[in-house]
Amino acid sequence: MENLDITVLRQLLQWRQAGRRALLATVIRTWGSSPRPVGSIMALCETGAVIGSVSGGCIEDDLIYRYRRPAEAGTAAQSTHDIPDGPPERVKYGVSADEAHRFGLPCGGTLELLLEFNPDAAVLDALVRSLGEGKLMLRTTDLASGEVTVAPCERPEGLRDDGKLLRNTFGPEYRMLLIGAGQLAEYLSTMAIFCGFSVTVCDPREEHRGSWNVPAARLDTGMPDDVVRDFGVDRRTCVIALTHDPKLDDLALLEALGTEAFYVGAIGSRRNNEARRARMIEHFEQTEDSLASMRGPIGLYIGSKMPSEIAVSIMAEVLAVKNGVALPRDAQVGPAKDRIEPRESSEAGPVCFSGARAA
Repeated sequence: MENLDITVLRQLLQWRQAGRRALLATVIRTWGSSPRPVGSIMALCETGAVIGSVSGGCIEDDLIYRYRRPAEAGTAAQSTHDIPDGPPERVKYGVSADEAHRFGLPCGGTLELLLEFNPDAAVLDALVRSLGEGKLMLRTTDLASGEVTVAPCERPEGLRDDGKLLRNTFGPEYRMLLIGAGQLAEYLSTMAIFCGFSVTVCDPREEHRGSWNVPAARLDTGMPDDVVRDFGVDRRTCVIALTHDPKLDDLALLEALGTEAFYVGAIGSRRNNEARRARMIEHFEQTEDSLASMRGPIGLYIGSKMPSEIAVSIMAEVLAVKNGVALPRDAQVGPAKDRIEPRESSEAGPVCFSGARAA
């Protein structure tokens, strides 16, 4: 599944290239509770078609009512006015309690949108092409004239609105590189794709990848450490080792630890992860500090014993890290199991997934 922002911009481009009038709505400010974060975008075509979201649906309905062109003169589908030309407009929703109730905003929630009318197709095309090439782009809108410029940028930043210019960064898809093509990888890759990640699964073992059944994920047959090295890992990439085979997992993890990946982790029990760290320190000149960013056992502790549930716990942790959420220590698998599952009581348990009975 494509990154939502890219999907919105691509559809908006198609409408404009087809000669349709359309608008781009951006959440530029929120007060109190808000259903969508600052920087969220949606596009509306004169036909009433909408892609993306700035709320739970009610504000989208209001924008459709205001800007949809009637299908035929005299029909009931009359709009307040058609999508105009001209500079951007600011609009606030939820200023009063009645409006918050009408538009389905949380209690006390208020948001401000910037509406840009009939964005230039050539500038949109340049932006969509650059994003498709994996570039991080800064889109700047002159709030007086509506003129838009796009340019590459070094790092993602939050939306900025100084009253004269609106600056919003758009990035390529988040990427997930999984080492191992087993059943857990199938569940995890499916969830990641649903969450907008581009997924690559690496497994040189023919017997393990022979039954792979997630067509939307790219399958790579190279050696994992070579794949990580050639992957162009950046701050929008996570690398997760799932094979339980040190020959495959360890070298891939070592390569990933030397990158800007926002998440690097490995499946396995507490004992297996301790053994992995010891191997890396003894044989690969690593230190506790150099291994500090390697996660394991990975996932949030939800009592998982099924591969599908374990995939949920891992995906939840990945998303929390991606979104900058500090997780309480007791929510992580290792510390939680230390607290409620003493190692002595699970000596006979199998060594398997992060949420299973492994010590």
